[in-house]
Amino acid sequence: MRRTIDRLYQIFVLSVSRTNTTPQRQPHKHSVSFVIPCLNEEHVLPYVLTKIKHLKDNVLTDRKVEIIVSDNGSTDRSVEIARSFGARVVHCPTRGYGAALQCGIQAAECEAVIFADADDTYDFLEAPTLLYKLDEGYEIVLGSRMKGTIHDGAMPTLHRYLGTPILTWIINTLYAKGTYRLTDCNSGFRCFRKDAFLRWGVKSTGMEFASEMIVKVMKHGADITEVPTSLYPDKPGRSPHLRTWRDGMRHLLQIILESPELFHALGSTLWLASWILLLISFFTGPITLGIFSVFGIHTMMFALLGSIFGLTWWAIGLFIAAKNSSSVRLYTLLTSWEEDRLFWFSFWVGIASIALLGAIVLRWGIGGFSNLALERETLIVIAFGANGILLVANILTAHLIKRL
Repeated sequence: MRRTIDRLYQIFVLSVSRTNTTPQRQPHKHSVSFVIPCLNEEHVLPYVLTKIKHLKDNVLTDRKVEIIVSDNGSTDRSVEIARSFGARVVHCPTRGYGAALQCGIQAAECEAVIFADADDTYDFLEAPTLLYKLDEGYEIVLGSRMKGTIHDGAMPTLHRYLGTPILTWIINTLYAKGTYRLTDCNSGFRCFRKDAFLRWGVKSTGMEFASEMIVKVMKHGADITEVPTSLYPDKPGRSPHLRTWRDGMRHLLQIILESPELFHALGSTLWLASWILLLISFFTGPITLGIFSVFGIHTMMFALLGSIFGLTWWAIGLFIAAKNSSSVRLYTLLTSWEEDRLFWFSFWVGIASIALLGAIVLRWGIGGFSNLALERETLIVIAFGANGILLVANILTAHLIKRL
């Protein structure tokens, strides 16, 4: 009995010892590079650089700080102004918001990077809030306008109540892990570790850079958080570079580009539901439910259309998977087929589809091309033939895309 008690005591002491000696994550004061993308911003750039220089000289004196202006082909005095404030100018030959940021981040020599636009709509005096949060151990910290203060005229109503919330919801739904959810995926005020950024593999050169970055961050399971930040309206006389519908569509396309699983799920569901309707209608015929008549010829026509839509939507995911990795096993299987299997599958499905369609045409011709009394049979055959040909065309297209 005593030996048992002594053993339990030893286990207890060992467990306490291990708990007490577990190293705690200590705050780390990151050196920081401020990266400013710039294209003809001579009227507003001094406001931004004055604030960053103030932080460097008076606030962030406990760490290395550098200022980088990534010039995107300015024809005004932007470069001259940047150098007068002691900033290092990086010339980016590729036009685009994302391209300018890529050049600036790649040129950064410090551990952490903070970027925001050169238009002074984000207050760089709030940058330490993001940086101190990064020091706690996060890989990226976003300045959330939705949690902070959006001053009058700073954000269009369409962006504030429709565009940004919808895109944020889509990103959270498709990519968020755990319980944390972002509130502002379009924030242009960000602080992150450069080494983490290089791992994420962000490639976009346009405005969609912001969305791709967040998606890659979430897919890599990076430690992410937000802090409230302010947004101010543009300075008088400055024309914003943002174009609502073009850039909004770029963001949306970039977001769904990383999720072939979405197209697989939606396309497969629509296709399967359509074929269930087709088969029920084919075998049962019209059924009256109250004032409605269902499972008749019109139900079959819409189900046929739904099957084509579903297969088309599903194929978008297949095309994406042909160029990117996907967790959908069916996509991986189809895009990895050897050429001989691809040929014979396409041949036999194509022959079967054409034969069925030809049989209907032949039956129609035998009857003198008059009205057929085989509406349901004709629709089910057309559905099979059209789906088969479309499936073959989609798989062949995916293999062509894979070879680009």
